[in-house]
Amino acid sequence: MLKIFKIVAILEGVSYLALFTNMLAVKPTNLILYKTLLFPIGMAHGILFVSYIILAIMLKFEQNWDYKKFGIICLGSLIPFGTFYVDKKYLQNV
Repeated sequence: MLKIFKIVAILEGVSYLALFTNMLAVKPTNLILYKTLLFPIGMAHGILFVSYIILAIMLKFEQNWDYKKFGIICLGSLIPFGTFYVDKKYLQNV
């Protein structure tokens, strides 16, 4: 299950950065392309975010993570590049 979580964490981070890129780079230059890309990127990010949180909750009990580690891992999904930090710091041995 850790391998699945690691994959979801990386994909969630990439989708988060894709959303930011769409908002910051595409929106000012091409509004039609921005609106076209917003739904599929946003939907993928939403599904990956929910999957990340559910897997983190499941792994908290399976791996006996303490609340501090669990909180940092969950907080990593809210901060840009946070999932990459979580992958490097907490999921390195997978």
